[in-house]
Amino acid sequence: MKRTLRHGFGVVLACLIGLIAPHALGAPKTVKASYNAFMNGLSIGTINEQFEANAGRYRIVSDTKPLGLAALIQRQPLRFSSVGRVAREGLLPKQFEARRTPTDEPEVTAEFDWDQAQLMLRHDGKTESVSLPAATQDRLSVMYQFMYLPLEKTRELHVPMTNGRKLDSYRYRVTRDVEVETGIGRLKTVHLVKIRDPGDPGNEVWLSPQHHYFPVKMTIVERDGVRFEQIIQSLEVRD
Repeated sequence: MKRTLRHGFGVVLACLIGLIAPHALGAPKTVKASYNAFMNGLSIGTINEQFEANAGRYRIVSDTKPLGLAALIQRQPLRFSSVGRVAREGLLPKQFEARRTPTDEPEVTAEFDWDQAQLMLRHDGKTESVSLPAATQDRLSVMYQFMYLPLEKTRELHVPMTNGRKLDSYRYRVTRDVEVETGIGRLKTVHLVKIRDPGDPGNEVWLSPQHHYFPVKMTIVERDGVRFEQIIQSLEVRD
């Protein structure tokens, strides 16, 4: 059970390169969300997040509180933060950080230089610079980018995303009108399923159109079959 509670939960993004997001003007200014986290059906923690957008800038903070045995063995970062700009195409991260507690130094950092199209990754005492693809998100901002994208007729999404250690690219198949049970009721959602090669980890995300396409459930299945789930328990959205 010695695993990160949010391992993989942030590996989902919707990036439609070259499209102008019609939802941008109607996206909320603040979001407060609380999730329950599970591993193979067992409760292992809670996740509280807050998103704020103002004057063309945004900030997201996510805090994980492990429960039970998970609280004793958890040694991975429990606070994640992302700051950056809000553009017509959505969120443009400037810096992503992961740290053990709010007062600790960051264990992982990603810095986005959009002018030079470079992404600086810092972790484990190492620094690496890689090319920065258009519309790249970090593992936290990725979940909030959906609010800015035209998803009504989309069938497949391209996903560039960094967790601060590496840059990955994903594709997701989109299915509409999929109902799912959540802590805020049974919702009709847009369902994203990762298109993957055999043996790769699996990811799924359920977005609620009635809540600005906010993620209300996420899952990841590791190569060894361990299943993680993150299910919304409370959601407050203010325009």
